[in-house]
Amino acid sequence: MRSEKPGETRTRTSPSNRPSKDDIRGARHRSASETKRDSEPTARANLLPDFRSLPMVLGVVVYAELLAILITLTSPQPLATFWTRMGPLSVFVQLIALLAAALLCGARPSLGRIDARLGALGALVMIIGSSAAITAGAALLVPPEMAQGLYPQDGLAGLMIRTLCISAIVGALFLRYLYLHQQWRSQVEAVANARFKTLQAKIRPHFLFNSMNTIASLTRTNPKLAEETVLDLADLFRASLATDAESATLGEEFELARRYLNIEQLRLGARMRVDWDVDQVPGEALLPPLILQPLVENAVYHGIHPSLHPGFIRIGATYRRGQIHVTIDNSLPLPGESAGNRHRGHRMAIANVSQRLDAMFPGAASLRHGARDQRYQVRFAFPHPWRQA
Repeated sequence: MRSEKPGETRTRTSPSNRPSKDDIRGARHRSASETKRDSEPTARANLLPDFRSLPMVLGVVVYAELLAILITLTSPQPLATFWTRMGPLSVFVQLIALLAAALLCGARPSLGRIDARLGALGALVMIIGSSAAITAGAALLVPPEMAQGLYPQDGLAGLMIRTLCISAIVGALFLRYLYLHQQWRSQVEAVANARFKTLQAKIRPHFLFNSMNTIASLTRTNPKLAEETVLDLADLFRASLATDAESATLGEEFELARRYLNIEQLRLGARMRVDWDVDQVPGEALLPPLILQPLVENAVYHGIHPSLHPGFIRIGATYRRGQIHVTIDNSLPLPGESAGNRHRGHRMAIANVSQRLDAMFPGAASLRHGARDQRYQVRFAFPHPWRQA
């Protein structure tokens, strides 16, 4: 574990080794444009889910089985023949569902690049075509007595008509559900982005004023440190006010949080101890921008600032089972300590972080927070495929 403690000499990037403002700005614009270019096809293809994921495959199998049970129950045949008819019909419906899912999975990128209505129509045609192909295969490969067990009164011709009609209706309902789900996801992302813009604009004046006062005092005692602090503050505000970046790397988020804590450390001194343990995770992992800094700012503002005694902030990260887990721990003021200066919070930033993580990683990210044993902990996790050396 690496730690930064009051009184220790901190290694800081010298001004000569820092990238120029044009380099930083150019890198941000390149990153933003690449992110937008890469995300546009994915955003359009969101109407169709990723059928390669295990939960989606299980969902297709379960819903196909439920459909087979429903069709069997609505048949006019006697209930005593339920299991006799359920067996072949279940295999029949499962084959149609899995073939349609495979075709949609392969055509997902192509359907995402065309108009949404044409894409939905193409998906519906694939579902109906899968039904026709499996039914035709049943006529050629399945023994007559088993095929008649599906719909004994109508034969294979009736089975084809029933199958195509049911496939068209179920496919249309399925695509309608996906459309409504996509609209809901878009609304969630819009709300998350709106709150992110609010969070970007909500730069606490006390932090800016305190930072400027600190820089003013350093210009007389340590001009070099004052210059580095100005650069830290400039980088912090540049990241906070950036509006074109749709994602950032985990390494960039750690560096931004370090710059913020460097500035606060100059003001708080021995009142704050910062411990870092983030060396065991990939810095290139992508996540929404400005995720870590608001949580670290909350830790300072609600944990360290109102306390009359020294406190700590611990930032750790681990990689487990395909997910990166990031933890921010901070001490809390003692009960009754500095009651007049104690702040209530941890809500807006946490809600914003949770929504933006869920918007970027639907159903795959999580965030937990709470107070315990005179400390407050925020832990969030998001997926990232990484092979550790």
